Amino acid sequence: MSAKGTIFVALFSGINVGGNRVVKMAELKAFFESLGFTDVATYVQSGNVVFRAKKGDAAALTEELEAAFEKKWGFNSRIMVRDAGWFERLVKDNPYPEVAGEPTKLHAYALEREPTAGETKRLADKCTGPERFEIKGDVLYLHAPDGLGKSVFANLIPRTLKVPGTARNWRSVLALLEMAGKAGG
Repeated sequence: MSAKGTIFVALFSGINVGGNRVVKMAELKAFFESLGFTDVATYVQSGNVVFRAKKGDAAALTEELEAAFEKKWGFNSRIMVRDAGWFERLVKDNPYPEVAGEPTKLHAYALEREPTAGETKRLADKCTGPERFEIKGDVLYLHAPDGLGKSVFANLIPRTLKVPGTARNWRSVLALLEMAGKAGG
């Protein structure tokens, strides 16, 4: 870790969806700055924050952010904190490079932990439509050829897999990686 700190990305779930639990990105940026983080930048409304931390790892930062967020806004948002290297690996390991040019049909789920073989099999048994998925470590890659909104399978993922996670489309993944790279420069 350099003296300036490490670049992380925080992925929020369950905010600004369908007009519920609204948190303005400007307020989220100010919230991160109030906690002492620097180089803070947000991306789109669904709660993506790139930031630099002088100390701490992803797990410690997740705990700190979730507690402070709930105290400030009065509700809990599950937050996945990952470092820039995680995003680089996520993009490099994409099992569906042929659909990377259709960013609304390719999604990556940041999972709280790597699913067990049993959990993965249970999910595979439900994957009967046009979708296909692959799990690599704590990332679930989903190719939904008809888009996420029309995917019955995508709706089954959280309750079938039972591993908390949050999804981002490929455009968001690439944008966050680029932002993290710029912040790290």
